[in-house]
Order: sequence, then C-alpha cells, then structure tokens
Amino acid sequence: MVCPYCAHPENKVCDSRESEDGKTTRRRRECLKCAKRFTTYERVETLEILVVKKNGRRELFNRDKIRAGIMKSCEKRPVSANQIEKLVDDVESEVRGTGLKEISSKKIGQVVTRFLKKVDKVAYIRFASVYREFADLTDFEKELDILTKNWRRKVKN
Repeated sequence: MVCPYCAHPENKVCDSRESEDGKTTRRRRECLKCAKRFTTYERVETLEILVVKKNGRRELFNRDKIRAGIMKSCEKRPVSANQIEKLVDDVESEVRGTGLKEISSKKIGQVVTRFLKKVDKVAYIRFASVYREFADLTDFEKELDILTKNWRRKVKN
C-alpha cells in the first residue's frame, strides 16, 4: 500500500476493524517515512456476472431483482423476510459458484424455482407461472399435477 501523502511504499497497520456486516475490513495505517496516518478498506472482490436475457440483451446480475421476484411470489404467504433473504443468498451463491461470467436468465429462473419449491409450493407456482410463461390454465394444471403426484409419493413413504 503506497502512502497517499509521500508515495512511500512501506507502512504499518495500527488498527483493524471489521464492518458490522462483516464484508469490509477498515485498516488505519501509518507511513514509515512521513509518519502520517491514512485509512484503507479491504473487501472481497466479486466476479461481475452478466445475465443473458431472452432477447439476447445482457445486464449485470442484480440480487435485488431476484429478491423482488421472490417477494412478489411470496406475497400474502407465510414466508418470513429471513426465509426470503436466505433464498436470495442461496440463489446468488449457486449462480456465483458456477464460476461463469455469463448466465442465462432461464438458468437463474430454474435455480430460483428449485429453492422456492422447497419453501412454499404456492409461491413456487406463482414464480413458475411468470418464469415459464404459462399461457393458459392447462399449464397450471400440468404443474399442479406434478406437485400433487410428488406430494402423494412423499405421504405414502
């Protein structure tokens, strides 16, 4: 770290503190040449991921959009804010865990539906109806049949 006052490359860390969210470390440093103090911040560099939309347009991955979609699906459902945040965290972790620089919105939708299905079946159907672009009641019926068959299998076991 170069001193911002004299450009000397050597300094010592006097104090380190983690931010409340635990994502940033604040360090107070002292230049070994001019003895002036300055502050630096250290945080994990995240890989910027581009989302490829259905129309081919690309935009930066935005966890707020994931949260908004999940919240809309969970409206008036017994899903807590903590559960929603965990869903968003899980989706983001899986997307970032792929190591890909680009991912399709379709793939993200698949990840969201997989996690949402475990939390609330109604919210899952709501999300799937938008994500999969259900055209009519037949599409809903097919998805409900699949859910019902899976539920009956679980109950028998």
